[in-house]
Amino acid sequence: MYDVIIIGCGPAGMTAAIYALRACKKVLILEKETIGGLITVTPLVENYPGFKQISGMDLGNNLYEQVISLGGQVKIEEVLTIKSGDLKTIVTEDNEYKTKTVIIATGSKPKALGIAEEERFIGNGISFCVSCDGPLYKNSDVAVVGGGNSAIITALSLAEICHKVKIIQNLSYLTAEVSLINRLKRYNNIEIIYNNKVTELFGDEDLNKITIIDNNGNFKQLEISGMFVAVGQESQNKFLKDLITLDKDNYIISDNSCLTNQPGIFVAGDCRQKEVRQLTTAVSDGTVAALSAINYINNKEQF
Repeated sequence: MYDVIIIGCGPAGMTAAIYALRACKKVLILEKETIGGLITVTPLVENYPGFKQISGMDLGNNLYEQVISLGGQVKIEEVLTIKSGDLKTIVTEDNEYKTKTVIIATGSKPKALGIAEEERFIGNGISFCVSCDGPLYKNSDVAVVGGGNSAIITALSLAEICHKVKIIQNLSYLTAEVSLINRLKRYNNIEIIYNNKVTELFGDEDLNKITIIDNNGNFKQLEISGMFVAVGQESQNKFLKDLITLDKDNYIISDNSCLTNQPGIFVAGDCRQKEVRQLTTAVSDGTVAALSAINYINNKEQF
């Protein structure tokens, strides 16, 4: 039996693990995909206190190594459901685990555009990860869809190796931090196309052309070798809908202590309903959720 089982091995989940382990609790993290979470696909992090610059992969590895050094366990298993009660049961495809508390830190996943043929081209011209796939497009023409921090970081990385980078933004302005936007001026191979959205995708096996349309209904086609989508994230909490109270976008509703509607089940990070989703807010949530779980365990007479 565990004191704390954490679902998700991103910054929120690993921060929670570090605090719980330092309180001498027995901790297991269950992660269905990538240790380190979504931050690992970010080539450069410049807004995390204490680091002028660090790659998302290095930051994720540092957190993981700290969890392991404190005696934490990490297993790659997808959680199918949670059974509530004084003791909670975490059900995966192969195992069932008993725990006193649960911290849900499932994070988020990149949001797709939701247009025809998109799924077919993922991995064949469409990517959500510049660190993973950027080198495949050296000296090529590529598009980046989006105008926020992730999109601009992606465009800046691609501009170093690609012939031409076209940023396609559906608004009349970029929403990224000013410091990132200013950096775009250093590159003469970056073009920003405002007030346009991607509507069609073309290619036999690999993507080679897209159609974009502006606010007035005018459209044109762009020949590209790849397209990087960075239009935000979406939650991964649908498997919890019969147990945990979710909002209309499937984010988990909690109080200031990160407690959900279920006693002993807490939430941390981007999967939580809140106004701001940043690396630092994920770490903050992990801290609060862990301390709340520790307090819950220490004050409950029996399980």
